[in-house]
Amino acid sequence: MGLAGLKIVLVEPAGPLNVGSIARAMKNFGLNHLVLVNPQCDPLSEEAMRMAVHAKEILESAVVVDTLPAALQGCVRAVATTGRVRSWEVPLENPRTALPWLLEEPEKPAALIFGREDRGLSNEELNYAQRFVRIPTSPNYPSLNLASAVAICCYELSQSAEITEPQSIPATELAPLDLVETYYQQLESLLLRLGYLYPHTAASRMEKFRQLYNRTHLQTGEVAMLLGILRQVEWALKTQSKQENL
Repeated sequence: MGLAGLKIVLVEPAGPLNVGSIARAMKNFGLNHLVLVNPQCDPLSEEAMRMAVHAKEILESAVVVDTLPAALQGCVRAVATTGRVRSWEVPLENPRTALPWLLEEPEKPAALIFGREDRGLSNEELNYAQRFVRIPTSPNYPSLNLASAVAICCYELSQSAEITEPQSIPATELAPLDLVETYYQQLESLLLRLGYLYPHTAASRMEKFRQLYNRTHLQTGEVAMLLGILRQVEWALKTQSKQENL
């Protein structure tokens, strides 16, 4: 699939002019899979269509979903964009160095995630990505328009796709993001049951676990192994409980 299979994901876009301009930029550089998460505007409005010019079909075929996990369904790689320097220990990379990673398994879907025009992505939403991009801009005026940011990233992806040659060594087969999310949910449930996590702090502690695992780029077999460990622990807890009640 390569560029054709790469999802451009917009979280709660509010401006129809931006959405139309993004569709046009996508077509300029060979991308066509647009996903809108809870859009705050009509992507088929007259304004959006006017800005899309000859890329109206991208707007017409855009997938609209309610949540970011739904947008990432089936993906194995996800990069999120952010304009802010975060407090957590995750490196913010240059688009030119990070975005080619999305194309390393061209036969599998991947996603590039963009946040809201006014406040970007929340920390919780950033947790669904494995790598993070910040477009370098002048300190005199660092704020970048959403459509411009998408256009820059689409250009870098197109350039990377042109120079990427088939590799003799297969790329690492990453686990689907929805499978990894299943592991996170089961891990949180078990750790709450064990008392390692408490309901009022579970979200912040699980954020650390997500960051840790995202740095490892989990493979499908590794996630299956981790899920197997959780199932065995659950079984042991049930067995112990039955024995104590005898």
